[in-house]
Amino acid sequence: MAAESHAAVQAAGHAAEGAAHAGPTAGEYIVHHLTHWRNKELVGPFDLSVFNYDSMLFSIVVGVVGCFLLWKAASKATSGVPGRFQAAVEILVEMVENQAKGIVHNANSRKLVSPLALTVFVWIFLLNAMDLLPVDLLPVIWEQIVGATGGDPHHAYLRVVPTADLSVTMGLSMGVLVTCLVYNVKIKGVGGWVHELFAAPFGDHWALYPFNFAMQIIEFIAKTVSHGMRLFGNMYAGELIFLLIALMGGAWSMSAMGVGLAIGHAVLGSVWAIFHLIIITLQAFVFMMLTLVYIGQAHDQH
Repeated sequence: MAAESHAAVQAAGHAAEGAAHAGPTAGEYIVHHLTHWRNKELVGPFDLSVFNYDSMLFSIVVGVVGCFLLWKAASKATSGVPGRFQAAVEILVEMVENQAKGIVHNANSRKLVSPLALTVFVWIFLLNAMDLLPVDLLPVIWEQIVGATGGDPHHAYLRVVPTADLSVTMGLSMGVLVTCLVYNVKIKGVGGWVHELFAAPFGDHWALYPFNFAMQIIEFIAKTVSHGMRLFGNMYAGELIFLLIALMGGAWSMSAMGVGLAIGHAVLGSVWAIFHLIIITLQAFVFMMLTLVYIGQAHDQH
């Protein structure tokens, strides 16, 4: 009886060891890739554990890269026949300028609004483009770095698409909201804007002031939330699809089903990447256009 119990204990130990060496399940794989890099030990007067360090890191790095590319194009600009890169940047700048002219009619405001719109488009496009990297490339490199420095590689989390992080997209939309409020005050004056808050959209009558003010606040909140949620929703969905396609490649084997999964992984991954290239460009353009529209509305008098 004791021998049977000892054998059972050994079998359980071998099973646990085998489970430890087994790869993650599909659910664990997805959860791991959707978990942000945070430092849970940084809790003091301010809870620093809530910051997503991966989103901040990649947002800053990609922003610096975008600024460098635009600076490079500007520094190499010539009056003669432009190169391909310069021509592409000039087309982009002209496109943004034309959109700004059609929406923001104040020429003085466009001196800031047009570069702002260009920055928004380039930055968000590059942030979205991080989704085109292989889903395991940077996370695996990060796990190796953490393991080499004495950390636990199994808890080395890293998400590389900042626009699939709601805190980033809402931060961007909040920045647009602040810009709109600044232009409301700049164009209409403090008194004019406050009067507009209470006199529009239903009319300038004291009985309508509470309803006007409530509608104005709801409009500001709705525009800001939808602005950030639209970008987040599209990029988060795209990230999930890439993870599901990656799972197909991870399940391949030397069987008919396994080979079919490998082929499906390659075909679907290529097709989705091509289609997603359109999505990331469109989302950057939509975010830029809504930024221009909201700033343009701040110039309108009611």
